[in-house]
Amino acid sequence: MKELIERLQAEAGLTEEQATKAITLVKDFAKEKFPLFSGAIEKVFTKYAPKEDEDFLH
Repeated sequence: MKELIERLQAEAGLTEEQATKAITLVKDFAKEKFPLFSGAIEKVFTKYAPKEDEDFLH
């Protein structure tokens, strides 16, 4: 997820907060449009989401 946030910042000029919101919007949109796959979509985003105790510098 960190890599995607960094690419959104670099290529789209978004702030970290904007990039995170954009990713959340895409995730929610995909789950809405493909409800059959909502569980799988959630797992993918959860798997690659930063952990709460993860230091963002590492």
